[in-house]
Amino acid sequence: MTTVSPGPTSELLTVDAIPVDGAVRIVCAGEVDCSTAPALRRALDGAFADRPRGVTVDLEAVTFLDSAGLSALAVAHRTADQAGVPMRVLVATRAVTRALQVTGLWELLGCETVHPGTAGAA
Repeated sequence: MTTVSPGPTSELLTVDAIPVDGAVRIVCAGEVDCSTAPALRRALDGAFADRPRGVTVDLEAVTFLDSAGLSALAVAHRTADQAGVPMRVLVATRAVTRALQVTGLWELLGCETVHPGTAGAA
């Protein structure tokens, strides 16, 4: 499996793709908005390109998520569904939880609430 590590994309967001036992964990920290969502989308596209056994999107350290970020997650869900790859979304902040809930993506994506600092153990 290819290691995708976009690293720091800007001062607003970091995105890292970490291979773990045939799966990929996408770890984001910062703000996902119209200027930074393309980095998340590239990381997700790269993760699915390698046909992993699963993809976890770790949004534990994301403090803001707008419609561009929500769209990237919705597209990733469709990609995962078409490829038959399980996808998990981990969330810790109220701002991100609320954005996912009001759009209906919380249920669609099967989001999980984590306590800050514990997502790495999941």
